Amino acid sequence: MAKSKTVYFCNQCGAESSKWAGKCNACGEWNTLREEVVVVKNSPAGWVKTHPSDRSVTQKINEIASNNTQRMIMPDTELNLVLGGGLVPGSLVLLGGEPGIGKSTLLLQVALKLNEQVMYVSGEESAEQVKLRAERIGIDNERCDVLTETRIEAILQILQEQKPAIVVVDSVQTLFSEMLEATPGSVSQIRECTGKLLRFAKENNVSVFLIGHITKDGSIAGPKILEHMVDTVLQFEGDRNYHFRILRTLKNRFGGTHEMGIYEMTGTGLAAVQNPSQIFLAERDEEISGIAIAAAMEGVRPILLETQSLVSTAVYGTPQRSSTGFDLRRLNMLLAVLEKRCGFRLGAQDVFINLAGGIRIEDPALDLAIATAIMSSYQGVVAPSKTVFAGEVGLSGEIRAVQRVEQRITEAEKLGFEEIVISKYNKVQIGSSKIKIHRFGRVDEMFSWLFG
Repeated sequence: MAKSKTVYFCNQCGAESSKWAGKCNACGEWNTLREEVVVVKNSPAGWVKTHPSDRSVTQKINEIASNNTQRMIMPDTELNLVLGGGLVPGSLVLLGGEPGIGKSTLLLQVALKLNEQVMYVSGEESAEQVKLRAERIGIDNERCDVLTETRIEAILQILQEQKPAIVVVDSVQTLFSEMLEATPGSVSQIRECTGKLLRFAKENNVSVFLIGHITKDGSIAGPKILEHMVDTVLQFEGDRNYHFRILRTLKNRFGGTHEMGIYEMTGTGLAAVQNPSQIFLAERDEEISGIAIAAAMEGVRPILLETQSLVSTAVYGTPQRSSTGFDLRRLNMLLAVLEKRCGFRLGAQDVFINLAGGIRIEDPALDLAIATAIMSSYQGVVAPSKTVFAGEVGLSGEIRAVQRVEQRITEAEKLGFEEIVISKYNKVQIGSSKIKIHRFGRVDEMFSWLFG
């Protein structure tokens, strides 16, 4: 007979404890243990003798046959990119993002475009609400079934009967198991339900998409073990003031990480942006100071974007340092380099930085464009509008080489730019390129060439 007991789970790592403590012994985080009531099945005392045929067998790694799994090409170029070239059968993919950002819309329109049997499990919306979203998207597919259920045992029973090729679960925080008395969304429920879906996916070679909520600090809600259990973790993000949405790869067992897909939110769903560089380059009638174009990389994709800077005299005693889309600590480092190595007095100036389009990129190659935009605004001199910058700035004022500079140059030439500034330590292998390449070893040398 089953009996219940009270245990404490860490909502960061999922570790279990028999009593409450201020600090988790497993991950070291404070105030993360939460009380839950779980049901425990009685098991016979003593050791259970294992039959010889039930024992696991070891294999030598050089004798294991490699299986080149054929990926399923999704009807979405951006999703294929972040997945590493397509969906691997039997994989478990977790998609996280803020409420209303478009997670359900993205996976529903992918499910409607697929020429495979798809099961859309909705735990947050009724079948009528899912139908309304499908009508707004404007796609009808008789091979997409909708199931409104939150009990994991009932879901798995239907999945075993119908054997779909792809399963979409919206969302994993709404599922619960009858074996546990904890509420849906708790650490134990998320861990149990995800474990059962993982076993189903691997045993039946069925790909499963899980939609996950996020906390106020941007991380996926639930125990950290959830991200370890799944094969791929995708983050869907974007600024509500812009129509663009960004899909990033945080973890991928079948491909590279830090890939990025870009979508535009329209009245009929999410549309893939084929040329993201054009949307991040603003068009204006006149040239103004404080603008520089950067050639950045996100995964394997080169992106040209506009960096904007405003430098003004500080009205109050302490100058302001504000950055949108760019790391604030790196901005402070660049300002210190410009003051110490180049002799510019920025200590009493307010400095504001913005990456156009609401995008956030952490590529070190942005340093050179940010420094150029700052000095352009500080001196009131317009930087060349047909020039692109790609280089990392070091603490001694040197311009360091960046990776994949050939792809950056090709992207700049394709969009009609005439010059690009890179580090003299970059080894460029470009054939018949018409763009003019300028090489500099130090930031002050580049400023002398730009502003005289």
